[in-house]
Amino acid sequence: MAETVVERRGVSIALACRAFGVSETCYRYSPKLKDENEVIADLLTGLTDARKTWGFGLCFLHLRNVKGHPWNHKRVYRIYCQLELNLRIKPRKRLKREKPDVLAVPDAPNVTWSMDFMADRLGDGRAFRLLNVLDDFNREGLGIEVDFSLPAERVIRSLNRIIEWRGKPGTIRVDNVLAREQIAA
Repeated sequence: MAETVVERRGVSIALACRAFGVSETCYRYSPKLKDENEVIADLLTGLTDARKTWGFGLCFLHLRNVKGHPWNHKRVYRIYCQLELNLRIKPRKRLKREKPDVLAVPDAPNVTWSMDFMADRLGDGRAFRLLNVLDDFNREGLGIEVDFSLPAERVIRSLNRIIEWRGKPGTIRVDNVLAREQIAA
């Protein structure tokens, strides 16, 4: 704006700069393009052509540590971006997950039980856990254990109590792989 006022209206530079709140040094500044910028550009294009997988970091480290050039990383990065040498960021491959098999409903009670843990918090912030055991045939709740902590001994004790009452099931379905291994043992 100050340049146009000076050119069109013939106002002095000092007056135009004061009017627009620009310092006179900023008005008179002209960037000095050095020949080194062309050298940096040539080196960067040569490096990226030779090594396609190198990004800015490896190129700069090679120029600085191997070639011994003293250039600032900001200057080299500015030229790197002007040349549009940035590597294309590959999108992550999405894993195709198999759909789980539809859960088969047993033909009789006591064939398959499902067991799962749930957690919630009380109004004062204390967490508690629940152990739910269901019969898959009729969705009957066989047992619910609720406490602030459910150690393995307590889980085994509650399962033994349900087995004494209902008999031993054919299988127990659990969503946790580690729990499946422990039950099988």
